[in-house]
Amino acid sequence: MWDAFGFEFVNFYLIPGLVLGCIYALGAIGITLTFSILRFANFAHGEIMMSGAYLSWTVMAIAGYAGLTLHPLVAMVPAALLVILLFLGTDKFFYKPFRNSETIKVVMASFGMMLIIRSAVQVIWGPNQLTFVRGIAKPNPVLSDLSSDLGMMLIIPNKHLFIFAGTIIIVIALSYLLNQTRIGKAMRAVSDSPDLAHVTGIDVDKVIRATWIVGGICATAAGVFLVMDVQMLETTMGFRMLLPMFAAAILGGIGKPYGAVFGGLVIGLAEELSAYPWIGDAPLLSPGYKTGVAFAIMVVMLIVRPQGLFKGRSF
Repeated sequence: MWDAFGFEFVNFYLIPGLVLGCIYALGAIGITLTFSILRFANFAHGEIMMSGAYLSWTVMAIAGYAGLTLHPLVAMVPAALLVILLFLGTDKFFYKPFRNSETIKVVMASFGMMLIIRSAVQVIWGPNQLTFVRGIAKPNPVLSDLSSDLGMMLIIPNKHLFIFAGTIIIVIALSYLLNQTRIGKAMRAVSDSPDLAHVTGIDVDKVIRATWIVGGICATAAGVFLVMDVQMLETTMGFRMLLPMFAAAILGGIGKPYGAVFGGLVIGLAEELSAYPWIGDAPLLSPGYKTGVAFAIMVVMLIVRPQGLFKGRSF
């Protein structure tokens, strides 16, 4: 059974689907927090992810010139700090002036910011692809030997293990932040009712800054995990991730971070498993239609259950 079905299904479809789902989940967390607290869809979120990946590559390159070899997860830390500054700067100069305006104005401002960030990245790093990590990712030998002793053969490279572990750590930290800290409880209160939160003495501006900080960390992690997986950097990768991340946020429920994580995993698995040859030798759907799967799920959810699976906010 494992030889005929398990090896191909688990290693080439299930595990890549979970990896992609982790990336979508982290990106969707920032989208759902922004939507629930600031009440607008941030179309620049994908470009923020992309800029975080480019900044991590730059940190690794600078360290390489100094004779040091940095792991992408280490380079991600200073890159995340720069992304947070970018988030806070865009909020102060581009979003805050429209805070009390119609939502469409803020949405258009985020769309313009998306184009500005992408153009800036193309000017600084160039429009061509860059190699993020050179070489071939080899399977983890310990996990391969252990699974082989159990009658299986799992070929999971270390980069996927890092992505799984990093996602779990970030989600646990987010859970602690939202449920155990004062600023996390304030974020939940502002998400429910900004006006009531302001009346009760909550500093809404401080909550907004905290939202951008959390979103920046998650966006940087999602961008770095994505380029760790594909091993290539390109300036359009953030835009291509935008639709699946929105689909994940809508599937889980706007304003529900845990729903965004669940939605991201579902979207990632749905995209990868849709290309599996369930009937015969031909794939169920051509891999070129993977993004269409995310779009279809998003449309169905908006029609059937706009509040999402976890009963999020419906605008």
